[in-house]
Amino acid sequence: FQHPGGQREINELHVPVNRPVRLTMTSEDVIHDLYVPAFRIKADVIPGRYATAWFEATKAGTYHLFCAEYCGTQHSGMKGRVVVMEPQEYQAWLGGATGSGSMAAAGEKLFQDLACHTCHQESGQGRGPVLQGLFGRPVALQNGQVVTADEAYIRESILNPASKVVAGFMPIMPTFQGLVTEEQVLQLIEYVKSLQVQAPAGQPPPAGVQGPRPGEATPAGEPKKK
Repeated sequence: FQHPGGQREINELHVPVNRPVRLTMTSEDVIHDLYVPAFRIKADVIPGRYATAWFEATKAGTYHLFCAEYCGTQHSGMKGRVVVMEPQEYQAWLGGATGSGSMAAAGEKLFQDLACHTCHQESGQGRGPVLQGLFGRPVALQNGQVVTADEAYIRESILNPASKVVAGFMPIMPTFQGLVTEEQVLQLIEYVKSLQVQAPAGQPPPAGVQGPRPGEATPAGEPKKK
């Protein structure tokens, strides 16, 4: 498991009590299945795509975690635990856990190293769509479809950019399949998600991105604060 702040865990997942937790999952080998009996969550984890699972633990403690899909000779060893902590204890754990910087920060560096910024310019003058404010918004495509810019869309745009071309742009972006790891894709996604800027009143949304619908307060895919 990797937290947005860069903290990594193996066979353990620390989470705060009474707070919604969202897991974005993928597999690098075969199909697995995340199963936490106490939380009544069970979700397939499939190679080449993202699966999402939500849960909110209401009591501090330690709970069993298993892979519920037979995935090979090491299947019986695929187990761990979810550690649910009080908010103050969780913040202390985050502060003491080893991390090499946030995933978004790593994604920003990778974004620069791969020269993505030459086409995706905040000014709107680049050859690719503006990414600021993109995540969670509807995106108009060249074929007339409208899709939501979620994690799966961004991943596909990195690895197979010709599959969903944004309206008003040419399909000139090369594929990064084989050039970036799955972990680096996740870092790039977190960076794009961090580019949530509030446009001045009256300013139109970025090219290819439809404006918010009436009554919409938070980007799709982001938990609303209670």
